[in-house]
Amino acid sequence: MRVALHTKVRADRLAEYDAAHREVPEELTRAIRAAGAQRWTIWRSGTDLFHLIDCEDYPRLIAELEHLPVNVAWQARMAELLDVTHDYSAEGADAGLPVVWELP
Repeated sequence: MRVALHTKVRADRLAEYDAAHREVPEELTRAIRAAGAQRWTIWRSGTDLFHLIDCEDYPRLIAELEHLPVNVAWQARMAELLDVTHDYSAEGADAGLPVVWELP
């Protein structure tokens, strides 16, 4: 399945956000893959962040990551940098952006 998300970085933390993503912990990337993600891309336009995730099952993905210590630490770090964070709660499983149109 493919899931699109929208988050926002704080305007005064752009450089820190970009720098953090140049050093995502290998343990976290392994955990994301083990939870079923094949691909996760983030684009930034100003303070807007757009995530595109290709995964087997998004609700399972976030459920497996939600309480994992490496992800909890990463999310705490991101919470310092973001105005709108990625929602790892059960409600977040349905928080993706709906598809409006695709080029056939």
